[in-house]
Amino acid sequence: MSREQRGPNEKLGTVLALAGISNAGLARRVNDLGAQRGLTLRYDKTSVARWVSKGMVPQGAAPHLIAAAIGAKLGRPVPLHEIGLADADPAPEVGLAFPRDVSEAVRSATDLYRLDLAGRRAGGGIWQSLAGSFAVSAYATPASRWLITPADSSVARSLDLTDLPPLKVGHSDVAKLREAAEDARRWDSKYGGGDWRSSMVPECLRVDAAPLLLGSYSDEVGRALFGATAELTRLAGWMAFDTGQQEAAQRYYIQALRLARAAADVPLGGYVLASMSLQATYRGFADEGVDLAQAAVERNRGLATARTMSFFRLVEARAHAKAGDGHPAEGALKAAEAWLERSRDGDSDPSWLGFYSYDRFAADAAECYRDLKAPRQVRRFTEQALSRPTEEFVRSHGLRLVVSAVAELESGNLDAACAAGTRAVEVAGRISSARTTEYVRDLLHRLEPYGDEPRVAELRERARPLLVTPA
Repeated sequence: MSREQRGPNEKLGTVLALAGISNAGLARRVNDLGAQRGLTLRYDKTSVARWVSKGMVPQGAAPHLIAAAIGAKLGRPVPLHEIGLADADPAPEVGLAFPRDVSEAVRSATDLYRLDLAGRRAGGGIWQSLAGSFAVSAYATPASRWLITPADSSVARSLDLTDLPPLKVGHSDVAKLREAAEDARRWDSKYGGGDWRSSMVPECLRVDAAPLLLGSYSDEVGRALFGATAELTRLAGWMAFDTGQQEAAQRYYIQALRLARAAADVPLGGYVLASMSLQATYRGFADEGVDLAQAAVERNRGLATARTMSFFRLVEARAHAKAGDGHPAEGALKAAEAWLERSRDGDSDPSWLGFYSYDRFAADAAECYRDLKAPRQVRRFTEQALSRPTEEFVRSHGLRLVVSAVAELESGNLDAACAAGTRAVEVAGRISSARTTEYVRDLLHRLEPYGDEPRVAELRERARPLLVTPA
C-alpha cells in the first residue's frame, strides 16, 4: 500500500539517476531484499514511477528496502531523508544511543526492551519496518566511548518515592537473570535463534530485567545486575542476528555494550564488541569488523583469561580473512591458537565462553581459509572441527558441514561435497537459523555449474523446503 505526498519526489529521482538504477531495476532489488526478510513484495517499474513522479510513499518495510537497495549500488548508507522518505519512518532511533550517564543508559535499554514487545505483538512489524536499516557506522561512537571509559564510576541507584515503595534489588534477582541467560544459550546453540524458547529472551528483558534496572540497588548489586542484563541483551542481539534481523541485533548489541560498561566488566564488553565484529563482517564490512575485534583485544590485555583472548583474536582473524588479507589473518589465527594452548581448565573463564573449545577454533579457522581460498587448509581444520560429537551445538555442526562441502567442491570432489551438503541440509531442517540457511544457499549457488549432475539435483531437491520463502 502507499499514501500520497505533495508533488513529485525529486530527491528519489535524483538519487536513482546518480546510482544509475532504472525503475525496473529498483523494483527488482526491493523485491529481492524483501524476499530475504521473508516478505512477499510485487513492485514493478510502474510502482517506482509512482513513487518518483507522484510522490507516492510505500508503506511498511519498503522505504528502508529502497534505501538499502540504492545504498548497495552507491556503496554507502543512504538515509531516508536523502531519498525523500524520512516521514515514512515509523520507528524512533531507540537503542542506537550510547549515553554517558548511567541513568540515561537505563532509560535507553528499557526503551528498547519495550519496543521489541510492541513489535512482537504486531507480528514482528516493528522490525520488519526497520528492515535494511543496519549501518555499521552506528558502532563508531559506542566503540570509541567504551574504549575511552570502559567502566562507570558508580551505578548505585536509590529511589525517593512517596506513593509506593521502591523495588529493592538483591543478588537473588541477579542470579535468576544469569540462570535465564544460561538456559537461553543452551537453547540457542541447539535449536537456533528462531526457536520459540530462544525468542523468550526479549520477553525476559522486558518483564524481568527492565523493572530491576529501574529499581533500587547498591553499587555492588548494580554492577552484577548490569552484567547479567548485558549478557541477556547480547544474547537477544545474537539471536536476532542468527534469524536475519540485523537491525534489531545492532540495537541490542549497542545497549549490551553500554550495560557491560556499567557493570565494569571489560571482558564482557569485549565479547559484545566481538559479536559486533562478526555481524559487521557478515554484512560485508570486514574492515570495520577488524577494528571492532581489535578494540576488544587491546582493552582486554592483562584483564581477560587466555581462552577469552584466544576468542577475540579468532574473531579478528575472521574479519581479516573476509577482507582477503591473508597475512594478518594467519597471524591472528596463530595468536588465537597460542592463547588457547596457554589456557587451563582451572582458569576463571566467564560462563558465557563455555561454547569455546579447540573444536570451535578449528571451525572458524576453516572458514577463514575458505575465505582465503585455501581448500587444503579448510579440509584439515574442518576434519578437526567435526571430529567430536556436537549434540549440544547443533547449529555449529550444520555450519561446519557446509564449510566442509565447499572445501570438497573446491578440491574437485563433487561426491564428497554433495554428501556433506546432504548432511548439512538434514541438520538445518532441525533448527531455526537464517545463517545456516544462507550457508546452504551459498553452497547450492556454488554447485550451479554442476546442475545437470543427478547428485546435485538430488541435493537441491532435499534443500527445497528449507529455502522456501514464507508468504
